[in-house]
Amino acid sequence: QVQLVESGGGLVQPGGSLTLSCAASGSTLGNYAIGWFRQAPGKEREGVSCISASGATTDYTDSVKGRFTISRDNTKNTVYLQMNSLKPEDTAVYSCAAQSFRLCPIMTPDYWGQGTQVTVSS
Repeated sequence: QVQLVESGGGLVQPGGSLTLSCAASGSTLGNYAIGWFRQAPGKEREGVSCISASGATTDYTDSVKGRFTISRDNTKNTVYLQMNSLKPEDTAVYSCAAQSFRLCPIMTPDYWGQGTQVTVSS
């Protein structure tokens, strides 16, 4: 069993930055590919980014390429999402998910975190 806890969300002005963290307990996060997803009010959940279990491979949805960076520190059992140049359309609840299949994309997540709110507004 893996417990995932997201943190780092908040209110930020357009053009600002936030770093989200996804911390795992109960198992070694290095055994899982990790994805970040987001869901805005009235919209379907969408995949934002993914990192393979080894960290060798990353992937991003087109709307965040060049602005978001996913990384992982398996010694800290934590995955990060650095978000720069934030836009109002990035406003959503961001959640991380762990998949025992070690490669991206996240198609069959085994565990989900509870989510953290990101609001981009002036």
